[in-house]
Amino acid sequence: MKIVPYTQSAQTNAELVDLIMYCQNTEAQLNIKLAEQADIFDIETYYQANGGNFWLAIDQQQVVGSIGLLNLNNNVGVLKKFFTYPNYRGQPQRLGRQLFETLETYVTQETGLTQLILDTPAAETRSHYFYQKHGFEQIPRAALPVTYPFPDRDSLIFLKNY
Repeated sequence: MKIVPYTQSAQTNAELVDLIMYCQNTEAQLNIKLAEQADIFDIETYYQANGGNFWLAIDQQQVVGSIGLLNLNNNVGVLKKFFTYPNYRGQPQRLGRQLFETLETYVTQETGLTQLILDTPAAETRSHYFYQKHGFEQIPRAALPVTYPFPDRDSLIFLKNY
């Protein structure tokens, strides 16, 4: 398995959409439409052109995980599109940890970001534990230092200071 920065191809895009739709709608039953997530159809512009990045986990030439960093150019970044297929979570792969470490290394070595924020569905308690274990604290939505679009309206907000 390898984690690589996103490069566009029809195959990669189709597999990324499959991963996201599976995690959001089949697994978590959030019923989020693709139309609410235009960012996944223009990753270069939305993530990579502004000092952020987007990474894919590839296993046997198939996308099995993703994580994105949206750089808002005011010392705040947003962790987005953090997904893995279930059989890559936990032991022995720990793909979520590997993806997050890739993003965090980029944040600390390649950007001037001082805060990282994210939204995650309120019902996804396993992800809440992951974020808290990695230094994030839950904050009220009103305490967000910036505004940005997110499709799940029942999200909890987390913040990590660097």
